[in-house]
Amino acid sequence: MAKIALFGATGTIGSRILREALDRGHHVTAAQRDPLKLTVQHPNLMVVSGDVLDAASVAAVAKGHDVLVSAVGGGDGPGHVATIAPAAKSLVHGLHRLGGDAPRLIAVGGAGSLRTPDGKQVWDAEGIPDFLLQIMHAHGDALDFYRTVTDVRWTNISPAGLIEPGERTGSYRTALDDLVVDAEGKSRISAEDYAVAVIDEIETPKHVGERFTVGY
Repeated sequence: MAKIALFGATGTIGSRILREALDRGHHVTAAQRDPLKLTVQHPNLMVVSGDVLDAASVAAVAKGHDVLVSAVGGGDGPGHVATIAPAAKSLVHGLHRLGGDAPRLIAVGGAGSLRTPDGKQVWDAEGIPDFLLQIMHAHGDALDFYRTVTDVRWTNISPAGLIEPGERTGSYRTALDDLVVDAEGKSRISAEDYAVAVIDEIETPKHVGERFTVGY
């Protein structure tokens, strides 16, 4: 079983990654600015204080683990959007401090930079609210940064065009930079099945050093 360090365990996606990891028998260290906000109790879970924007804190949390997962995103409000790209840099710089003992990094990404069937990108669509555009481009900036990193084993996982709480089916399809759409042209994934894909990637690495996306 893997030893997983996790930032963002109380969010919509992070909480499901946490549950999926624990249900599969993995050991998880959840890092929170306020550890009291995470009320989940499990024999394989340890909750510690940690700040994803502090490289020294990232290093302290990640040390001794097999994988560091960041589920830090911008869905919790405008103040969180500005943390997405800086968090990516802090995560990498924190892992640099561990040298050859650094765990692998898996980061939750965004769908905005994915190519659509018409050859454009998701964020080019008309009618997207400004707040969502800010989140999309922040995740795009983070991905651009990850793609410059050659000395950390990173993976960025973009969701489908629509991700929301739903059913865990255990099934999904993958692509690299192209939006995954179904026969009706819709792109969606439940947060539960996105979490399945994250833990699958931890258990069977297939996308080290690249971005991939999941959808039905």
